[in-house]
Amino acid sequence: MLFRVEVVLAGLTAVVADAAAQDVAALAGATALPPVEVIAPQPRRDAGSRPKPGAERGRRSARRAIAPPAAAGDGGSAANSSTATQASISSSSEKNVSGAEVNAWPFSRPAEALEVVPGLIVTQHSGDGKANQYFLRGFNLDHGTDLAISVDGMPVNMRTHAHGQGYADLNFLIPELIRSVNIRKGPYFADEGDFSSVGAVHISLLDSIKTMASITAGSFGYRRGLGVTSTKLGEGTLLVAGEASSYNGPWDNPDRLRKLNGVVRYSQGTAADGFSLTGMAYANRWNSTDQIPSRAIASGEIGLFGALDPSDGGNSSRFSLSGRWAQTGEGGSSKVNFYVIKSSLNLWNDFTYFLSDPVNGDQFHQHDDRVLGGINASHTFKSRFAGLPMETEIGVQSRYDDIRLDLSNTVRRQFLSPIRSDAVREGSVGLFVQNTLHWTDWLRTNVGWRGDFYQTAVNSFFTPANSGSANAFIGSPKFGLVLGPFARTEFFINAGEGFHSNDARGVTITESPGDGSPLQASPFLVRTRGAEIGLRTKMIPGLTSAVSLFLLDSASEILFVGDAGDTVVSRPSRRYGIEWTNDYRPLSWLGLEGDIAVTRARFRGDDPDQAALYASLAGFPAAQIGNAPGNYIPGAPNVIASAGITLGEKTGWFSALRYRYFGPRPLTEDGAFVSPATGLLNGRLGYRFDNGWRVQLDAFNILNSRSDQISYAYGSLLRSDALFAMCFPAAGLPTAPSAVCQTGVMDRVLHPVEPLAIRLTVAGQF
Repeated sequence: MLFRVEVVLAGLTAVVADAAAQDVAALAGATALPPVEVIAPQPRRDAGSRPKPGAERGRRSARRAIAPPAAAGDGGSAANSSTATQASISSSSEKNVSGAEVNAWPFSRPAEALEVVPGLIVTQHSGDGKANQYFLRGFNLDHGTDLAISVDGMPVNMRTHAHGQGYADLNFLIPELIRSVNIRKGPYFADEGDFSSVGAVHISLLDSIKTMASITAGSFGYRRGLGVTSTKLGEGTLLVAGEASSYNGPWDNPDRLRKLNGVVRYSQGTAADGFSLTGMAYANRWNSTDQIPSRAIASGEIGLFGALDPSDGGNSSRFSLSGRWAQTGEGGSSKVNFYVIKSSLNLWNDFTYFLSDPVNGDQFHQHDDRVLGGINASHTFKSRFAGLPMETEIGVQSRYDDIRLDLSNTVRRQFLSPIRSDAVREGSVGLFVQNTLHWTDWLRTNVGWRGDFYQTAVNSFFTPANSGSANAFIGSPKFGLVLGPFARTEFFINAGEGFHSNDARGVTITESPGDGSPLQASPFLVRTRGAEIGLRTKMIPGLTSAVSLFLLDSASEILFVGDAGDTVVSRPSRRYGIEWTNDYRPLSWLGLEGDIAVTRARFRGDDPDQAALYASLAGFPAAQIGNAPGNYIPGAPNVIASAGITLGEKTGWFSALRYRYFGPRPLTEDGAFVSPATGLLNGRLGYRFDNGWRVQLDAFNILNSRSDQISYAYGSLLRSDALFAMCFPAAGLPTAPSAVCQTGVMDRVLHPVEPLAIRLTVAGQF
């Protein structure tokens, strides 16, 4: 054990030492699932059907052990998905992916591991220490709104967050510890609550792993050291992992990212019969090159990788303790999990430059410090209804957040003036029930309902009028129907209602913290409605193919804007589209994947406020363009596609190549600004030795695309803009109307794709 610990620490020490040197210079195996026991009940005389799962064990039956079936709903072939959770698939877009499949692809950031979700784009518009931005099914999900993410049963999304509702920072994730990823889309699942209307991604962790150490070095100052080991301790297994990394990036102002991660996990038994206790620790700090206006690049004021405010950046930390317990018996199964998380974030950003403050600039500081905890429990009963086998799950989910939030104006990270400061307490309880009834061997239904109660108390220190308390309740019905398999093909119909919560500060707000003008409060809980039909087939040997047609409606709401501390009106919207996913494993050493998602996203109804703003900007085309009323949803992706190939066995040569396409998107409601399409090709080539060592070369953006990593369009002011002199003259009064000066110059604002980068990894198992 001592030797293992020394090996684990060796790689980390090297990276920490290298990171320290850079700072000084700057200043100066997957395990197969066990057999599953299936009970075959006596067939009814009037049905003549084949045995159905979920029968009572007390009846006369033929008991036999079989390997997990490769049903039409499974997320891949048995050879490649053995570590994925083999849960019953209840929609055509649901999928399970093993940790081995996740780590077979090259990705440059931890959160990009989630791009195993078909149709999901994970990108970044700022420093790599910040939460990523997510796009799925025609939604710009910002940093996590409407995409529920969990790790080992712990929610990643932060409600009432300083930077944005649902903020989901996955930088604490160590991808090598992923056991499986469960993917769901749409509001059709009773056990999914807040933020899950568009999708939910549940990451489970390994309980044991071979002792391993790895060191990675690459372009733009990338360094990473990883060490992980597990050993028997008593009747269970103790797993310890540590990670240290640093990165500068291609930016003129280096990121100087420094990250530390640690995991300690003790487990006994299995995921279905056992328990685990996990502690995690994470700390990170970085500089940010935020999005920049295209006119500043075109004029030569800054380069493509330049920054207008080099003091932007941040730091964050996260510490957690979580546990899970599960027990499975003849009559059903029970599971309980709990978590306690302490997290903090300090973020300095400047997105509008000199629009508000012509002297100091528009940099602002967002501070979030919280402790949250929760307990979830459920029990699944196996029984019969009118002689038909069924499973009924009843559960409760609870969460409580104690939050301190601050928003202030700053210059070069130094405090200038407060905007608002709040203490928020927010709690919720959700109850759900879902029933699966097997009508025949080719027909089953899933019917569910959940109810959620939320309560909050907000203490606004600088604006007492914005203090208050609120509560809300929402009920959400769910329905699903599965037909098949017929010729190794299943058909799915799903419908349901979901919701997301809004920032508690917006729920109790009455006046603007800036000028005291009256504001309309946000609804606490906002309803969504969705439906989906599709099929999943394994008709062709080795190929799993799924097609899904989906529709999702979001209600009108008042949104809290964390960057400003106030609220804005959002119209109702509708999105519908089609997804086609394919996973082909013709040989043990060859895998092919291809996905495409096409979506139409539009606002519904009219926008008189936008029409009034457009009219007020007449005569100033630099401010007026892009502000005409329209029904396009800014940032909503129309086409997302990916294709990839993996080659290799457990030893010898291996490789991977993956292309990801992020189609053009409207950036304003009138479509006057449109983002360019972005296509990225990443690759991997390596060799695994018989003795457990591995050498691996990853290449990112192989074609050296110079497109946008992410794009926006909004108004801002640079001192070089002609409008700046009209709004802030050296002498006299402004010559431009106030509406024009408050809007600024409309422009495409972008964060560029990072150029071709190479990373070399040397790893060994012991």
